[in-house]
Amino acid sequence: MNTLTVGANNANGTISTPSIGGTRYKEVKNAMLAALASQEWKGGEAIPSERKLSERFGVSIGTLRKAIDELVADNILVRHQGLGTFVAQHQRDRHFFRFFRIVRQDGDKTYPTVTLVSFRKGKATREIAEMLGVDTGARVFTFINRLALHGETVMIDNITVAEARFPGLTEAALRERPSTLYNFYQDAFHINVVGTEERLRVAVADEGEAKLLEVVPGAPLLEVRRIAYSYHQAPVEVRISHVNTERYEYVGPSASHEQPL
Repeated sequence: MNTLTVGANNANGTISTPSIGGTRYKEVKNAMLAALASQEWKGGEAIPSERKLSERFGVSIGTLRKAIDELVADNILVRHQGLGTFVAQHQRDRHFFRFFRIVRQDGDKTYPTVTLVSFRKGKATREIAEMLGVDTGARVFTFINRLALHGETVMIDNITVAEARFPGLTEAALRERPSTLYNFYQDAFHINVVGTEERLRVAVADEGEAKLLEVVPGAPLLEVRRIAYSYHQAPVEVRISHVNTERYEYVGPSASHEQPL
């Protein structure tokens, strides 16, 4: 029976598992995701050649290419003609609006100006623990960002991450990060956000949110609850955002830009 490299290592650096008809390339894709999750290939690095990967996984070049095609479509890998295939990086120009969905009501998109409002260490509540996949009471970092568009404060992000995934995270590092937050996660902690799940609800501004958003307490807001995932649907961030929709709105992902989990 044919075998395929997946998961953990045996003495030869591989584990053999039986293939299932028609799913061979899916197994290759999962094996490549496992290699990415273990940081065998990091953001911006080239993956091995198709010949080497096909030999490693014991599959044809055609099967390997089908797996790579899906990872490229999922924005996990990127092809550079004449250079090879690389692990995608969270570059501002290429990926930002894939995850940032607040636009002015006339459709104008712009990059927000982000200000770190607060940063603290704490312990995960039961709700946050379930969303992050950690134990209740696990150590977490929580920070609040204020986002302005066109010079107007529009959005407040309350973000929580597990200390176990982001060891050594500091307020200074967040303030001084040179690029987007997800690029910072990738560069500083080798955590690549590849997908998100978002749920929307109506909320009203409490006193703290009203002050930051410059609205009256009780003003209607849009609440966006996001879980960000890395490879194999591993949750890495919980983000609860409140948006003043007086002049701005939420635009969901199009079917052509579905995000892998």
